Amino acid sequence: MKAVGFYQNHPVDHADALVDVEIATPELRDYDLLVEVMAVSVNPVDTKVRRGGTIPDGQPRIPGWDAAGIVRAVGPRATRFRPGDKVWYAGDITRPGSNMELHAVDERIVGPMPTSLDFAEAASLPLTTITAWELLFDRLQAHAADPTDHNVLLITGAAGGVGSILTQLARRLTGLTIIGTASRAETREWVLAHGAHHVIDHHQPWAPQLADLGIQAVTHVIGLNDSATYVTQIADVLRAEGQFALIDDPVNLDIGPFKSKSISIHWELMYTRPIYTTRTIERQHALLRRVAELVDAGDIKHTLTTRIDGMDAAALKEAHRLVEAGNMIGKVVLVKKA
Repeated sequence: MKAVGFYQNHPVDHADALVDVEIATPELRDYDLLVEVMAVSVNPVDTKVRRGGTIPDGQPRIPGWDAAGIVRAVGPRATRFRPGDKVWYAGDITRPGSNMELHAVDERIVGPMPTSLDFAEAASLPLTTITAWELLFDRLQAHAADPTDHNVLLITGAAGGVGSILTQLARRLTGLTIIGTASRAETREWVLAHGAHHVIDHHQPWAPQLADLGIQAVTHVIGLNDSATYVTQIADVLRAEGQFALIDDPVNLDIGPFKSKSISIHWELMYTRPIYTTRTIERQHALLRRVAELVDAGDIKHTLTTRIDGMDAAALKEAHRLVEAGNMIGKVVLVKKA
């Protein structure tokens, strides 16, 4: 069957950065689904793996960790879905990705697709949704925040894929006051439209901007990019015993400024559950099912902003270029041609 992958790590403009390949249909494990992939979105992790991820000996590495599609077969112990069901998921980074015609994925990290979305719209959400949900509710325990307190969440880089769903989930499901950071007029508008109460400019000192909003300190900070750059400001605006969670990969993260305030630190990787088959792996199925309900109720909006028809190497290269440019608002999605 057809797939898109790579045999060597290359920059996106290299002729072999991504190539069309023929691979065997995957064999199903006990809890697997075989999904006909109808749409995929591209995330920073895809470009990171393409540039420097490991490659199987003599085999192509197949990226792609966001998909929406139709179940075509199920493994011997899979019970949640049947052939013909529409599903959405982000997958497992230790297995081949979704840039292929038929993809094997563990049903415990798969959810039923929202009925109100098409495949392209649905594919824009799973990875960012899982990441945002786990940040808020598994790492920061935002649902347990004292409702009599004035809890304030500051999100850096709130106009990107994770930020776009994070602001929505926090606004709909918590009582937190949400402040997003953005520096351009269009990103400020996007962040406000997706649930933030306020927006500040991350290129300017944070504390004076917060003071102008009547906020002297925040209780939670989520770092979506450049966390090492912002450590001093994070320590400055977080109140004592506040919480900081991040998803990026700073080479050096000096957390010394956090000590005097006893700030707790949480690192989120949405692949942890499938990588280690943790005892909570089924929570990804549950949260995708819950968010599908929220989408269908009109409480959560999809974040598709750029749609590319076709799922071959040329189309995927274009999507990787857009993501690597670093100024994306929302998500870029590739859709299978009819």
